Amino acid sequence: MLTDLEKNAIRDHYQSIARSLPNFRPRQAQREMIAAVANAFSRTQQQQDGEDAPERNGESIVVVEGPTGVGKSLAYLLAGGIMAQTRGKILVVSSATVALQEQLVGRDLPFVVRHSGLSLSFALAKGRGRYLCPYKLYQLTQLNAQDSLQGFEPQMVLWERKPKKEELAVLRNMADQFAARTFNGDRDTWPEQIDDGLWQKVTNNRHGCLKSGCPNRAECPFFLARETLETVNVVVANHDLLLADIGMGGGVILPAPANSFYCIDEAHHLPHKALQQFAAEHSLNQTLWFLDRIGNIVDKVAGVLDKSELAMLAVEAASGLQESLQEWLICLADEPSLAVQDGIEESSWLWPDGEIPSSLNMLVNNTAIAARMLLKHLNGMNEALSASRRDKNKDSSLLDQLSTDLGMLLARTEQVVDVWDLMSTEKVEGEAPLAKWISRIAKDKVDYNFHASPITSASKLASGLWRRAAGALLTSATLRSLGTFDLLLKQTGLSWLPDTTMLALDSPFHFAEQGELYIPALAASPKDAAAHTSEIVNWLPKLINESEPIGTLVLFSSRRQMQEVALKLPDSHLPLLLVQGEIPKQILLERHHEAIAAGRPSIIFGLDSFAEGLDLPGEMCVQVIIAKLPFAMPDNPIEKTRNQWIEARGGNPFMEITVPEASIKLIQAVGRLIRTETDYGRVTILDNRILTARYGKQLLACLPPFRRIG
Repeated sequence: MLTDLEKNAIRDHYQSIARSLPNFRPRQAQREMIAAVANAFSRTQQQQDGEDAPERNGESIVVVEGPTGVGKSLAYLLAGGIMAQTRGKILVVSSATVALQEQLVGRDLPFVVRHSGLSLSFALAKGRGRYLCPYKLYQLTQLNAQDSLQGFEPQMVLWERKPKKEELAVLRNMADQFAARTFNGDRDTWPEQIDDGLWQKVTNNRHGCLKSGCPNRAECPFFLARETLETVNVVVANHDLLLADIGMGGGVILPAPANSFYCIDEAHHLPHKALQQFAAEHSLNQTLWFLDRIGNIVDKVAGVLDKSELAMLAVEAASGLQESLQEWLICLADEPSLAVQDGIEESSWLWPDGEIPSSLNMLVNNTAIAARMLLKHLNGMNEALSASRRDKNKDSSLLDQLSTDLGMLLARTEQVVDVWDLMSTEKVEGEAPLAKWISRIAKDKVDYNFHASPITSASKLASGLWRRAAGALLTSATLRSLGTFDLLLKQTGLSWLPDTTMLALDSPFHFAEQGELYIPALAASPKDAAAHTSEIVNWLPKLINESEPIGTLVLFSSRRQMQEVALKLPDSHLPLLLVQGEIPKQILLERHHEAIAAGRPSIIFGLDSFAEGLDLPGEMCVQVIIAKLPFAMPDNPIEKTRNQWIEARGGNPFMEITVPEASIKLIQAVGRLIRTETDYGRVTILDNRILTARYGKQLLACLPPFRRIG
């Protein structure tokens, strides 16, 4: 439980913020969130040296829905920062977007430190691909130190082609600045645009890294950054990096889960991000391409190491994998689902319920075994290559190139192994199946992609994160669907942790006074796309006054409908229109702001991504028009497999998944209207199903209590 020291620290630092800011107004909802986070983290179970990790059932996990205006980041940074210090943990803050990461590091954390008096050190965590490898850079620039390119041939082991003079100039400049410590090795701090291909020459990667054997280990930006993460109070990451770390067992990139209090902001994105992270795919053609090159590379490695038997084993394993993939080519050519169709470039073959077709069972298992054998032998060669660096008589430049080439083979082989490990996994009775499918792409050349993915990330999140974490907060402005947390708890695996705490905070806004809701009586149903589009075209001029200097946001669920409506608007409205996708988002928003500031109206047409995270306060957005309820079409193999599984268990995927997810999206879209306590305006919904369908009342009941008109 909370100690008196912790209670006093939280109260005193919060009061310091109030005294420091003349216009600061303590908010009840914010205080409730501070208390909820502190209480949850105080229930963390300590692990003694030599003991197994304690079984966790969610007692130190809290889920908080905090509407816009609550001040969520201040609440969790203050409470989480103090609890991390008193309990000897590191606070790991994860967001879904780069924008929130930048806000946390550039604004929110400095604000808390400056105004609360709380001493918090913090760092931004990034993947190793964002960091420079000094050893690679020095090898390249030392070999190319001459202004003349005479004697160039020995350098070619580091290049697949003759480097351009301007490329060498960039690398020399980078090396000079890194040596002078005016460049810290973080790609994002390099003042100029750098070509991806050139950066790959000098970046850090897991397979080519010399680790403790590197002569430049002491100045390596990646290892210095990783060591920093163990010394600061707060680590700011993103969901992708967090999930990648969990996928590798935890504590590889970020601090170990048992030593971390997690504050997961924008938590409604976590289930989808996790599915992306835990899925796997590979191209058949690209795999055959790199398998053809294995013999040449491993022979070179074996020649340097004088270990021809290692090369022979790797080549035999590669040949076995090639044979399996060639057999797949023959099988897939006769598969009806993948047959060539006029005008269709891509088709797919989904395996129902994730079960391997009986005729392919042996081929699937043989492919998986061949891929694992290849990975085993390549890892053996990589370990031998790393050991050979201790031999001072070896050509370090050649070893560098061989390490890079072998690292490429390892990375590609790991990708193939990930796919076939999932493909060969048999379904367990009562558990959710995997989605497994093969796609055929016919562009310049026919290719097949093998795909496998969980249909839910609940199990991996529960076992890899929640049961191991010292404590966790999941928060966002919108976490409930249809008035409950059930969907989020189910998708994240927290439904299996019964002691998890849930809290829905009240909004600080007065919706009945600040906004109104209008649902016109449309004759056409969105199921009749053409008729519905025509009605939207007729209604928009009635809803948007082209002479009123305010901002309007019109949100569509379909790009095609958005474009058709834009083409059919009256000439009077066309000069006011800004359409997502026609110009970069930042330029679109700048033009919108300029128009409103100049006293002109402006209309934004946007899709799903504009229904969330878009902040247009005041006159920038006085009207939000929603063209259609945001139902997702279950048209990808993961969703199809999930829906089939739900139906097989007697469920209704539309009511269990589609409607609850639409509820969240609708609340987010409506949330674009009121962003501050002084905002005002109207939400209009041009979809009659919210009044006529049986689920409509549920969706309507979850919206803010705006004044109904019409």
